[in-house]
Amino acid sequence: MQVALEAAQIVISTILVVVILMQSRGSGFGGAFGTQGAVFRTRRGIERYLFRGTVVLAAVFVVISLLSARAALP
Repeated sequence: MQVALEAAQIVISTILVVVILMQSRGSGFGGAFGTQGAVFRTRRGIERYLFRGTVVLAAVFVVISLLSARAALP
C-alpha cells in the first residue's frame, strides 16, 4: 500500500509541475517580482482547463500525501 501511494505521489507531482510550467507563458522577468501590473482578465479556453487542473491535482496530491503519512504510522 505504501509503495502504491508513493508511486502515485511521484506521478501526480510530475504532472503538477508540468501543468504549472505550462501556465507561465508570457510572464516576463518583471512578473517574478510582482510588477506585472493590476490587469485582471478572464481565463478562457485551455488556460481555464490548466488552472482548474492545477487546483484538482494539488488537492489530490495533498490527499495522497496525507494518506501516505497515515499509512506510515505504526
